[in-house]
Amino acid sequence: MTDLFTPVTTPKPGRDRGWPLWAVAAGLLGFTATVLLDTRPHSELAAADRGEQFLVTPAVMDELDRMSNYLGFLVGFAAVASLLVFAAAWRARVEHRFPDSIAARVVSGGATITAAGLALGYGWKGALANYGYEGPETGMFADEGLFVYYMLTDFGPYIPWLGVLVGAGALAWLAWRERLVSRILGTFSGLYVLLVVAGYVLMGVPGLAGPASGLWLAMAGVWLAVGRSRITERQRAADAVPAA
Repeated sequence: MTDLFTPVTTPKPGRDRGWPLWAVAAGLLGFTATVLLDTRPHSELAAADRGEQFLVTPAVMDELDRMSNYLGFLVGFAAVASLLVFAAAWRARVEHRFPDSIAARVVSGGATITAAGLALGYGWKGALANYGYEGPETGMFADEGLFVYYMLTDFGPYIPWLGVLVGAGALAWLAWRERLVSRILGTFSGLYVLLVVAGYVLMGVPGLAGPASGLWLAMAGVWLAVGRSRITERQRAADAVPAA
């Protein structure tokens, strides 16, 4: 029996901190597969160390490290899977609660586009490992054919991060316009977007979003998991049931 003299308080909803960790996994795995496991011919790397230009031709396809491409393919596919789970979690946890927010839909859409593009980029790395020297199907393609796959892997794992970059811009909007995300996180995200966009304009390199967007995604996931944002607040039972 409830004590009539005991004040009734509404329990705080708490925070749903688990789902942003999928962004952390996707970011770290993606950075590893895109940057750390990027594969170049040994002659090109040696020339770069000497500060010299090197013309990559089919003649140096035997210098590619198969294991780096093989691991890049596996780790990259794990990144794609994590990114898709994060996009689904974002739709369920954020878009469902804030259906009028266009920026919220941009975040999940950008993550999905990146996942689709990276599936191809990492798949080409796997194909190069499969058909290249010491691969299980080596000899199926001449060096000229391997060179085509190499060219696809040059920017293939970098360009698709544009979707995550657009999502970072949307996160900045969510922070400053809609007040759904920490403004500190939103400011950092906006500055990162401006820096990469300036690089696009000044340098004209289409893969500039690739080197650091995985790290940004991991940082944003950690921030959402441990920080305070409206999108990670748990819904009260009354809020979760549609009004009659």
